[in-house]
Amino acid sequence: MTKKTSNRFSPEVRQRAVRMVLDHGGDHASQWSAIGSIAAKIGCTAETLRKWVRQAERDQGLRAGPTTAEQERIKTLERENRELRQANEILRKASAYFAAAELDRRSKP
Repeated sequence: MTKKTSNRFSPEVRQRAVRMVLDHGGDHASQWSAIGSIAAKIGCTAETLRKWVRQAERDQGLRAGPTTAEQERIKTLERENRELRQANEILRKASAYFAAAELDRRSKP
């Protein structure tokens, strides 16, 4: 699974947009209408801003799911796991190679 990430918007712009949605949600008929209105003002899609808002809600404990810190930790652990699997595969192949070489050496007079 590859995810396209864009750093088109600075963390400050993201935080300000999320804060605007959370602070001015009552001024709109729904949170989605607030998101649509604010997204148009900052130049991102409503879906992008919705994702930022949902992540901010998880980070603040207002919504279930992994926080940003937990997601980063999971990503780090998955990368380490992948690297360890690769290292183990290399060691397994090297072990088999040297075992075969040792058997070959012993069988020759």
